[in-house]
Amino acid sequence: MIMDRIALLLTIVGALNWGSIGLFRFDIVAWIFGGQAALGSRVVYTIVALAGVWCISLLFRAREKYRSLDE
Repeated sequence: MIMDRIALLLTIVGALNWGSIGLFRFDIVAWIFGGQAALGSRVVYTIVALAGVWCISLLFRAREKYRSLDE
């Protein structure tokens, strides 16, 4: 499903951003959009958060798929 891939890609972007914050104290999104409080940064943070929530459903769908294979 295309939405799954988009959500996974956005979650990876968020993870890389958090990695750069943790390792280098450098927020890539804030740097691109001019600060953490900038509208662009807040939009990106919100979209990445929604993608993370969507990816939670991937865990349950994978579990359901394996259950149906066992039966």
